[in-house]
Amino acid sequence: MATPLFQPHNGVLDVAYAPEEHTEIAENPPRFTWMPAALEGGSYHLQLSADPGFAPETTREYADIPYNLFTPDEILAPGSYYWRYALAGEGGTLSEWSKIRGFTVTPGLPETPLPDRTRRYAAAATAHPRLWLQAEELPRFREAVKRDPEGTGWAEFLAEAALPWAERPLIAEPQPYPNNKRVASLWRQMYIDCQEMLYAIRHLAVAGVVLEDAELIAKAKAWLLHAAAWNPDGTTHRDYNDEAAFRMAGALAWGYDWLYGELTEEERAMVRGVLLERTRQVAFHVIERSRIHHVPYDSHAVRSLSSVLIPCCTAMLGEEAEARDWLDYALEYFSAMYTPWGGQDGGWAEGAMYWTTQMAFVTEALNLVRKYTGINFYNRPFFRKTGDFPLYALSPDTLRASFCDQSSLGDPVNLKTGFNIRQFAGVTGNGLYQWYYERTRELNPDSQKIFYNYGWWDFCFDEMVYRWDYPQVEPVAPLQAEPLKWFRDVGWVAMHHRMDDPAEHLMLLAKSSRYGSVSHSHGDQNAFVLHAYGEPLAIESGYYVAFNSTMHMQWRKATRSKNVILIDGQGQYAGTDKTKNMAATGTVREAWHRDGVSYASMDATEAYREHVPYIRRYLREYYLLDSAYVVVVDTVDLAQPGKVDWLFHTLYPMTLKGQTFLVNGVKAQMEGRFVYSSSGDLTLSQHNEFTGVDPAEWEGQPAHWHLTASTREAASHRLVTLLTPRKAGLQDYVSYFMDDQGHGVHLYFTYQGVSRRVEVAKPY
Repeated sequence: MATPLFQPHNGVLDVAYAPEEHTEIAENPPRFTWMPAALEGGSYHLQLSADPGFAPETTREYADIPYNLFTPDEILAPGSYYWRYALAGEGGTLSEWSKIRGFTVTPGLPETPLPDRTRRYAAAATAHPRLWLQAEELPRFREAVKRDPEGTGWAEFLAEAALPWAERPLIAEPQPYPNNKRVASLWRQMYIDCQEMLYAIRHLAVAGVVLEDAELIAKAKAWLLHAAAWNPDGTTHRDYNDEAAFRMAGALAWGYDWLYGELTEEERAMVRGVLLERTRQVAFHVIERSRIHHVPYDSHAVRSLSSVLIPCCTAMLGEEAEARDWLDYALEYFSAMYTPWGGQDGGWAEGAMYWTTQMAFVTEALNLVRKYTGINFYNRPFFRKTGDFPLYALSPDTLRASFCDQSSLGDPVNLKTGFNIRQFAGVTGNGLYQWYYERTRELNPDSQKIFYNYGWWDFCFDEMVYRWDYPQVEPVAPLQAEPLKWFRDVGWVAMHHRMDDPAEHLMLLAKSSRYGSVSHSHGDQNAFVLHAYGEPLAIESGYYVAFNSTMHMQWRKATRSKNVILIDGQGQYAGTDKTKNMAATGTVREAWHRDGVSYASMDATEAYREHVPYIRRYLREYYLLDSAYVVVVDTVDLAQPGKVDWLFHTLYPMTLKGQTFLVNGVKAQMEGRFVYSSSGDLTLSQHNEFTGVDPAEWEGQPAHWHLTASTREAASHRLVTLLTPRKAGLQDYVSYFMDDQGHGVHLYFTYQGVSRRVEVAKPY
């Protein structure tokens, strides 16, 4: 008897049914995803046809699909198609077929099929090494190193990243936390110790094998066997410290692969056994427990596909049966479902710092896959465009001018961000990306030893790998950068003027995202940051301490730390319930640039719904006029009278006077003026506390200053705020006048002889 196929409606955290009629197909073939069957077991069948009746002569059927995601191995001719799926139970008996869904393939799409499982590794060699250099490639690299050790990056790698580990004592296995309760400083030191294990093993092994140096090989073996002796069920288990576990698995994979020919059979079996167990821990969490093919918003689980499953399974492919299954899962996920945090515009909902972390491991993994199997995921639309995200949302000269969790908050743009974007320069040939890389290195030259660099990657190794695998791209300064960049996939809008010159650069970044406050996102829908003339003016307030610290949960994630509003003292939901996080959404309704005006309209109504159930709507509009001044229009409608607090955060104490506030920076200043409030004049105040935060978490750090501009109670509010940034010492003001008409308010702004009009609808 067939098993009934249960087809639930999507929850906010669940994988979507795709493609459907409304789906924009971005690549050929399309990617198929569906909600898993209620009684998942066995496998799925998927039928694809140009005929809604699925006539046999027009229907392709794909069998033995183990998960609810699938990429065909062939491209489709342009046209209309239909698809459905069924669950194959014991004995191969099929359930009823699912609902039929349709889609259209348009001409000219990127062609990105995935070879099926039977031929996926046909080009993969059985010899070692396989990670980065292939065995057949190794002699050519040896010759290149001899000819040009500086040009290949080898000389620096050997001196700075490899030889020091030949003299270092072996690192002791980390001890448990006191009472097995995590302490942030010990957690960080533990994973840095494990990162050093990776450096020692990988770099000594690569150096020894390339140079055919017996002494270096012996040192590498000593480190590898020492790492293999650590208890995989101890303090570096995936469930005790996943960051430590990821690094230990990677260290063993690189050591096993590169030292394969130097290990005895007994040593190989021992190292491979521990590597298998550590990989199994991660695979179990990803596939069976977290099930990112069902609910894809587990940031660490998704990252571990790159940092663990791909290198570890590549090293063991053909030697451990489970390795092939796990590698298939990772490749199929990268093909069909990656990335859950963005789309074809290249955005990253978790923010630019987590773009950096994810892309660092993803690009390394995709390079391994490309070289070992010939499968090139860089042809997918996301990877062709994602370099735009840091370019526009984390420009290299900006500080505190992006959203979400950032371990480098307050520092110059992370150096690894530059290395990542250079990778995409090599893939796409985009000179803007190369410019970003070179500017980042110029502005941030000595940060290699900061924990968020040293504990995660080694730039000497990265440099050597890139020089061997990718061409040098000529930089192109962003003189023609887009004045407004809308990342529709994540709901971020960036407005820029003169990105090429830090002294003239003005950047307004705003967001209203369908991802709400899930994962590393915050309660900041409709919020903005502003950087101008070399100075952060409207900032992301607070400091990075650790995930789940009081600074993180009580301030950084909370709406009160953002440049947005509170309603009756309440902000957006940003707690620990992932369903509510994902429901606290925002939307960019419209964004455009024309005739010297950049404009964005955003709706964050649902973000406030949990704490302000009587909200009817909250809209915010941004105008960047003549690349010189900003007008912010807030529309708040409530089912009962309420008070609005307009929030603003900066590095400096402000001068408050009447309906104005002045930010007195070092390189720049900014006047803020409330030019219209439907409930009358606002009450302005400021403070420099991080409310609700343990003072020990920011001891010794400079205070930030927080403005609150409060309305009177009303059921509807209209606020218009004028922000005028200027270079320090300059007096260049915007004038305005108001025309209060029956159906609305017209505000006329004049700057340097040019007049602009902003229309505001009256309250209910």
